[in-house]
Amino acid sequence: MTRTLALCTVLAAFAAAPASAQSPAPGSFTVISPIFSQLVTFSMPSTFVAIGERTNGPSYIREAVLKGETAERWTQMITVTGAKGLVGNPKASPEAFAGSIVGGFKAACPESFAAKGFGPTKLGDQDAYVAVASCGRIEGAPEPHSESALIITVKGTADYYTLQWAERTAPLAKPVIDDAKWQERLRTLQPIRLCPIVPNERAPYPSCVGKG
Repeated sequence: MTRTLALCTVLAAFAAAPASAQSPAPGSFTVISPIFSQLVTFSMPSTFVAIGERTNGPSYIREAVLKGETAERWTQMITVTGAKGLVGNPKASPEAFAGSIVGGFKAACPESFAAKGFGPTKLGDQDAYVAVASCGRIEGAPEPHSESALIITVKGTADYYTLQWAERTAPLAKPVIDDAKWQERLRTLQPIRLCPIVPNERAPYPSCVGKG
């Protein structure tokens, strides 16, 4: 696989730590991007660099990897996605959207699958859900590996968004989810917020900067 398992699943798919209104953690910088109907902002560790961004109809994706790594060979990847108009689907919810991503992991590695729901939360005024999914062994890649991901799904005014922090390591017979590690990564990405798009406003989007 040349992208995160979670990313591929999002394209095919239709009690967390509380959100923080604090400044980005040391060693991080604020990312603010217009994605469909809203601005999406979160904290990106400064060790990551963006490698690609694209919109394909109702799907938006941006990827970042550790400096020196590539889209084909990486150990960690942070992915932002948008699903345009998904709020209009009565079957959609943050938990269901996260479940579709977790289900993609399970389908890919039923013998070495593990997952944990950290539960619903609020990110600013937005309903969200946090989970971790893991495959102990991914076949069909140039080199077999394990893959795990923190999955954050957020319900916007019209669209759904996800933040996913994926990690690859050596293959494992059965992965064990390290709560402390993933909760720390959740805190590192915060504050995570959605803001209205102000007509004619340009980067750095002052209307969204510093909002709690």
